[in-house]
Amino acid sequence: MALVRCRPVLPGDLIGVTLPSSAPADPARLRAGIEALRQRGYRVELVPESPAPRGYLAGPDRERRDALNHLLRRPDVAAIFCARGGYGALRLLPGLDYEAARRHPKPIVGYSDVTALHLALYARSGLPGVSGPMVAVEWPDIDAATEAQLWALLQGARPAPLLGPRGEALVPVRPGQAEGVLLGGNLAVLTRLIGTPYLPDLTGALLFLEDVGEVPYRIDGLLAHLRLAGLLDRLGGLILGSFTEADPPPDSPSLTLDEVLADYVADLPCPVARGLVYGHFPVKSALPVGVHARLTVTSEAAELTLLEPVVDPAEVD
Repeated sequence: MALVRCRPVLPGDLIGVTLPSSAPADPARLRAGIEALRQRGYRVELVPESPAPRGYLAGPDRERRDALNHLLRRPDVAAIFCARGGYGALRLLPGLDYEAARRHPKPIVGYSDVTALHLALYARSGLPGVSGPMVAVEWPDIDAATEAQLWALLQGARPAPLLGPRGEALVPVRPGQAEGVLLGGNLAVLTRLIGTPYLPDLTGALLFLEDVGEVPYRIDGLLAHLRLAGLLDRLGGLILGSFTEADPPPDSPSLTLDEVLADYVADLPCPVARGLVYGHFPVKSALPVGVHARLTVTSEAAELTLLEPVVDPAEVD
């Protein structure tokens, strides 16, 4: 599927906010995040206006799917910002309007469970996305550097190299250089797409990964799934973000997280870097999903360079 290019997201544009996964624990934070976007000069529309949570979901599948499809089909919506992650996006994939996503391309912004949307829409529509801060999570009190990096990407920046929001550089693990499509997100969500039509071809891809709340043996199992499916050996490069809340119980025998990661990257035939400021914590890098990039790793340094923007700066009305 050929990549479609979105137009830049500029002040005055309409941002659609939706809840494809779980509902915010505190609805006040969703309202505060929407107000923060409005203060930046954007028009904001929440769809649906009054979410009705259902258990761990932000609403029934049909309601959440209809809300997302409504925003995908609207040519006046410049971007879709997700309220939060949690769980539930996987349930929406079979009924998404992939043709509308291609006809009216716009970036979807979010991370964690939103990984399912990013990868499926890229695989089925060629739509790029942006892994970045969510409306009811970071936006009520967003870190200035995190915000600046997000708007730069949404307005056509092509960082070379892409550093953390406060200038953090990658850490080399395995040397080499590769160019490929930058794909990735949450490790647990990505592995659930294996064997489905919603996982893009990872051959030659630069894959970035993170996770939260998975202890070392669980991360071991997820990486083993990728290896057994033949996906790790196909990669052009691997970039590891943060695996937060991953400490094993103190009374249980365990490998360390570093030992688990080392076991899986030691023999990879591609460049590997760590230290991507990306994951479940307030200050994080905004990362495009679906654009070409270059990973260069030497024994002393590692750099990730975007070779194309996620939006086309020429497409300004």
